Amino acid sequence: MQHLEHHHTNSWWALLLREAQLVAKDHSLLLTLLIAPLLYAFFYGSIYSNKAEEQVPIDIVDNDQTGLSHTYIQELRNTQMVQIRALVPFETAQENMYKGITQGYLLIEKGLEKKVMSLQGSKVVLVLNAARFLPSSDLLQNITTVTLTVGAGVRLQYNQKQGMSSDISMREVAPVSVDYHPLFNPGSNYGTFLIPGLLALILQQTLLIGLSGGVAAERQHGRIKDWINTANGNVSTAIWGKGLFYFILFGIYGYFFMNVNYRVLGFSVLGNGLELGAMILLFILTLIPMGIFIGSLFRSQLLCTQVMAFSTYPVFLVTGYTWPLQELPAPLQVISALLPTTPFINLYTAIVQQGAGINDRLPSLVHLCALWVMYSFVCIWWLRRIRERDSHVKLAVGA
Repeated sequence: MQHLEHHHTNSWWALLLREAQLVAKDHSLLLTLLIAPLLYAFFYGSIYSNKAEEQVPIDIVDNDQTGLSHTYIQELRNTQMVQIRALVPFETAQENMYKGITQGYLLIEKGLEKKVMSLQGSKVVLVLNAARFLPSSDLLQNITTVTLTVGAGVRLQYNQKQGMSSDISMREVAPVSVDYHPLFNPGSNYGTFLIPGLLALILQQTLLIGLSGGVAAERQHGRIKDWINTANGNVSTAIWGKGLFYFILFGIYGYFFMNVNYRVLGFSVLGNGLELGAMILLFILTLIPMGIFIGSLFRSQLLCTQVMAFSTYPVFLVTGYTWPLQELPAPLQVISALLPTTPFINLYTAIVQQGAGINDRLPSLVHLCALWVMYSFVCIWWLRRIRERDSHVKLAVGA
């Protein structure tokens, strides 16, 4: 029994060394596995390092020219989001927006102060370039808040001048108020939302591209038999012995992303670090048989690498991170369910951003485990079939 275990350990060690030597000799694999993960993580992270857009330019068309409109404009100037470029005529404001100089304009109607002070309905017109929906959405939120605040302040002063107490005046101005608590992303900004998902995608795609490309190279150069023979003919040992190199390498990347990258980019992990580490390792274990299976479908390393690189953006879009899964067409929902990224991102963002535990997302954990089992069985079955087919071809040639 001890001899068998020693023999088994030697096979794993031999496969690990074999894979390290193959990667070291292949420049494209070296680039994909050793440079791309770190380069992408810092490059993409730095793009969104400011996390939120500030000082978005707009013009103001002030047709009222009263103390109220001046106060209103000054309050808008005091916000970080709004940059009032100039007070201009209506035609100029429209022209600046079409030229891309501003994101839009705010039109203050004539007689605004008079209507407000006489408790009549009044309005300002906000025109925004919604083709760029992110700054438009942020501008709308900020300008709406300032408008409601200024309007409520004027009504409050009016009521107090009529003899109402402060409490009654406040209830009169705002009978119902919203106590808004933006949890897990206090600034409601795009960078805080996007970067964690991007890091998970970088981890997945660089592993899949490198591993599947390496397996495709094994088929291209006729090394499948040598690979399995190194595992003493055991396909399962061949898969996990080869995968051990990637498990160690990407486990280190996962630790690096969660500690170094997160600190550099100003993020913190709100949940349990051990649970997060366990989920990352489970994620890598699921990607290994998936990557080997995909790579074994190709006889050309270049074609395999091209296909996997092409799949990066579609994979990210169907995982439900940027768009709700239930809103995807049914066939895309099926594809999404077959991707380990889908349940992993659900677990990962819950732990990292919401401080949740694994118990809070058990269905996603079961989903990820089921994919691990499925891809392991599929990969073992497919490699055995390739080995048998190659043996029959050699026998036929020999005959």
